[in-house]
Amino acid sequence: MSEISIKMLLAFILFAAVVYIFYLRYMNFTIRRMLDDTLHKKSEIGNFLSIFSKNLKTVGEIEDSMNMTARYVADLVGASSLCIFTLDEDGFLKAAGISGAFPTLRKSTEYVLTKPRFILESLRREKIKLGEGIIGEIAQNRESLLVEDASEDPRITATGSVIPIETLMAVPMVKEGKLIGVVCAVNNRENGKGFTPEQFSALKFMSAQVELAYNIVQVYSNLSQQQRINQELEFAKQLQSSLLPKECPEWGSFAVQAFSKSAKEVSGDFYDFVEIDRDRLLVVIGDACGKGIPACLLMFMARSFIRANIERFAGLPEMMKELNNNLYRDTSAERFITIACCVLNKKDNTVEYARAGHTELLICVPSHRHKLRKFYTQGTALGLMPGDMVEEFDSISFTFFKDMSILLFTDGITEALDKHDKEFGIEKLRENFMTSCEGRASPQETIEKVLRSVDMFVEETPQSDDQTLVVIKHREHFV
Repeated sequence: MSEISIKMLLAFILFAAVVYIFYLRYMNFTIRRMLDDTLHKKSEIGNFLSIFSKNLKTVGEIEDSMNMTARYVADLVGASSLCIFTLDEDGFLKAAGISGAFPTLRKSTEYVLTKPRFILESLRREKIKLGEGIIGEIAQNRESLLVEDASEDPRITATGSVIPIETLMAVPMVKEGKLIGVVCAVNNRENGKGFTPEQFSALKFMSAQVELAYNIVQVYSNLSQQQRINQELEFAKQLQSSLLPKECPEWGSFAVQAFSKSAKEVSGDFYDFVEIDRDRLLVVIGDACGKGIPACLLMFMARSFIRANIERFAGLPEMMKELNNNLYRDTSAERFITIACCVLNKKDNTVEYARAGHTELLICVPSHRHKLRKFYTQGTALGLMPGDMVEEFDSISFTFFKDMSILLFTDGITEALDKHDKEFGIEKLRENFMTSCEGRASPQETIEKVLRSVDMFVEETPQSDDQTLVVIKHREHFV
């Protein structure tokens, strides 16, 4: 090999070495830049989640968390204003959070205030269809948009917004193929010119964090709502429990005991003891249609009316009639309540009985062998029809003899279902009541016997209706 060839080879090797060194430096610089960018993004995510979690602990309204998110993203990308639109259950886009004076991006003749809270209220009232306007188009096409000069875009100039739009960028939020919403930023606060590709890239990156924040807010909101519901139900349960008599009264020769068990958190069944005067005690049992809160409210209405007005009625039929008129006037057509009442008079040992659509009255009468009788007095459920369409309520009166027993109950007892959907039935209730009478059981023992029988019948089948029992016995019968 000649001397010239050797020199050329050495020069080539040297050039190649220099190029390789520059390549290594470039790759090192690129890797470091990528690492710095990754660390920066990691830091941004960490800062965002830290601020977001603190905000969730302090704000009273959960919606403020989305406003905080909008403010954080706007600061990060350098936008003058930013709005987070989310897709509701009906398929419309609505504003969920806002930062700054965000313009209306749809053609409108309405006057719009420029304060953020008024703008947000206005935007929340608007429902944007998919494909409608810039936001609707981005949501439908699921493609990001960067408008560096908004004055040249007819979609923006056509809106006639009272807030000048110089530049705009928007990114759809999509998770696992499902559209969540759109994040839109307007006007560059940093230089007053168009948004840069770097700002656009930052918005794309942060849109995933906005989606995360929205999902957290949704979960938190649902949990908070459920917690509020549970708290309200617990309050209603405690209130209802406080209204039930704490103890059963001693009333001459009458011994009274009652029990009620709700199928839900609160009950539509109730019982009450109301002292009318020195001699008379009203024992009432009721069953409002349905279960839960609506039935509970109807029960409250009936109980309050009875307690407030019982003293001014000469008899039970008059009270039933006026209670019906009040419930019909103040409740919807599908709401009604059944009631049975006994007025115990300890002076002459008599009982006045009346019912309004309620289950029958069972009476165990003394003889050489106990006999069980059923009584049905006339009277429809209360609240179903106006007073002029309701037949007159009837009542019966009878002497409360020694060894006599009375059972009042709601249909949650007789209609209790086993695993084969078979009802407990009136006959089993009659048998249990008769056995208790023959065994000279106390009212409490009678109730416990009936409940054990019902529990054994249904086994593990969940309770489907409220259950209430009231037992009245002659005190000398079991003492």
